[in-house]
Amino acid sequence: MCLVLLGWRAHPEYRLIVAANRDEFFTRPTESLRWWDEVPGLLAGRDRGAAGPVPGTWLGVAQNSHRFATVTNVRGQEAVRADARSRGALLMDFLRGDSGPEKFARGVAAAPDDYNGYNLVISDLETLWWHSNQSERTPRELPPGFHGLSNSAVAGTLQPDGAVTTGTADPAWPKVREGVRALHAVVASDPADTDGYLAVLANRVRATDAELPDTGMSRMVERAASSRFVTHPLHGTRCSTVLLVREDGTFEMTERTFARFGRRLGTVSYNGRIEIPA
Repeated sequence: MCLVLLGWRAHPEYRLIVAANRDEFFTRPTESLRWWDEVPGLLAGRDRGAAGPVPGTWLGVAQNSHRFATVTNVRGQEAVRADARSRGALLMDFLRGDSGPEKFARGVAAAPDDYNGYNLVISDLETLWWHSNQSERTPRELPPGFHGLSNSAVAGTLQPDGAVTTGTADPAWPKVREGVRALHAVVASDPADTDGYLAVLANRVRATDAELPDTGMSRMVERAASSRFVTHPLHGTRCSTVLLVREDGTFEMTERTFARFGRRLGTVSYNGRIEIPA
């Protein structure tokens, strides 16, 4: 994923609300959201372009073990290793495992060089944890509220005064800052509004040059990547995903897929029930 917006225990009827965009090269082989035959209870897309024997994903729900996980890459590393393990396989380790999110996050934090840069968000629907192997901070439990992250090694949190802060000297990127605020607005208006969340993700407003990050890409590419929905001809938003998990355990996940320049390909939705921890 390249933009993840989260409402965690932010509404009395919803345990978890997720609105996320996956930005990727259009040539990378991908399968859309579906139930996986070989992993009963797993609802996720499949990344066919990842190296290694373990199939990967970028966002998924394990219905049988009430688990959620998603990942983004972190841009601006000094070097990207071709032999690093797939970040999608990291997600699968959690979704198919039995370690709690805190234990899992602290375990992977002990081996930061196994993967290229990532932001990892994982939950057993009792607690929600974030970790980046490019951050000097230890894994952090995210409190109830609204959060967002993209391709920098920080997570932004909405404060009561409307500010989106990271707890570090690095500010939240504009797409995260404004995306978190927009997510909050939809939840406040109608938390069941899937179309509203998809509209939040479809926003193509770019950051001003003064707010563009410097992640090693050209200025032109930084501009293209600064919007919530990215329309670069080679690398852009491939899918938008909305996940709504209610306090009674019922959930629905919707994925809208896109081709180059935002041309819509299709939309799929799935429903299910998860045993919510007491």
